[in-house]
Amino acid sequence: MSQGTLYANFRIRTAVPRSLVRYLKLDVQILDPVKEEAQLARDFPWKKVPAFKAKNFKLTEAMAINYYLINLSQDEKFKKQMLGATIEEQAQVIRWESFANSDYLMEMAKVFQPLQGVLPYNKKSVDAAWANVETMSAILEERLTHHTYLATEQLSLADLVSCACITRGFDFLFGKEWRAQHPAIVRWFNTVRDSEILKEEYKEFKFIEKMIELPKKEKKEQPKKAEKKPAEKPAETAAPQQEKKPKHPLEALGRSTFVLDEWKRKYSNEDTRPVALPWFWEHYNPEEYSLWKVEYKYNDELTMTFMSNNLVGGFFNRLSASTKYMFGSLVVYGENNNNGIIGAVMLRGQDHVPAFDVAPDWESYSYSKLDPSKEEDKEFVNNMWAWDKPVVVNGESKEIADGKVLK
Repeated sequence: MSQGTLYANFRIRTAVPRSLVRYLKLDVQILDPVKEEAQLARDFPWKKVPAFKAKNFKLTEAMAINYYLINLSQDEKFKKQMLGATIEEQAQVIRWESFANSDYLMEMAKVFQPLQGVLPYNKKSVDAAWANVETMSAILEERLTHHTYLATEQLSLADLVSCACITRGFDFLFGKEWRAQHPAIVRWFNTVRDSEILKEEYKEFKFIEKMIELPKKEKKEQPKKAEKKPAEKPAETAAPQQEKKPKHPLEALGRSTFVLDEWKRKYSNEDTRPVALPWFWEHYNPEEYSLWKVEYKYNDELTMTFMSNNLVGGFFNRLSASTKYMFGSLVVYGENNNNGIIGAVMLRGQDHVPAFDVAPDWESYSYSKLDPSKEEDKEFVNNMWAWDKPVVVNGESKEIADGKVLK
């Protein structure tokens, strides 16, 4: 007796239910929802896939369908492996499935779909989504650095679903450089996709070399008009040539006497306290540059210190348009589930907004102008750039756990 009909196509969420039907040798008919659109519409007017129909029973949503298909198996050991043998394991399976399906895949789509031209491109929205992808990738990398699989110590439904979801990242976003930075995720992905359950789905899979780029708009050719010889004008009445608009607002300030690149080389190559910092204060010009205390506004939401440091790294990456006018450092102080982000940044001019607002998440930080003529402000800059003293927060010393330098 037929166990039902599964509507599933090329979409990534249908890969796991298709694979389960094949692997478990279930008596389930798999129909292409495009070719069988009329039948799909009769059974499921919403036409959402995957969809499953049995006698007097209908089911939508991939996670629910996967659960049902696994329970059609007579192999109790396999069911416990896939769904979890204890309530704790079962909860972890659901947790990682939900993370991949509802959060990770959704944020990846917010990046690659605008780059594909499927959705309108908005730089701030794409950059914000990419920051979320990087944060979630750090969570996965941390877990998979210390464990072979996600939910338990063996392959489970959590791995199958997460592998299918992250495939879109490897299709469009995760190039060679990204993979080198996330070796644990790549190792896990290769292990899961090569499993007996999924390997049929990945026979033609190939990694990309680099992230998909924003498509260039094609210029429409305008019909040529008959050329008219312009009337000669006296030299004194010719319109003055229009000056080019500065590429960055801070470019209008012109060159400074303080050579920022020279300071960056000094900081990178010399001992910070005994050599670099004295050189900085000797050459720093407060009329050309200003110093700012930068603090993350939502420290109470931070958890793992490595994730906080990734947050800083993402912020600095999104400041790339302004780095030729800036230098600074943000540190992560404290410990896991009790940490914060603070630092000191020098920038061209006296207004912080033109330098920082190139990053879509710049308003997640507060900015306080420092006065280097005050010894306490000068010492704060020294400490933030030297990383050799604890951060004092509300009178309590907090050790520096990590940090990033913007240069």
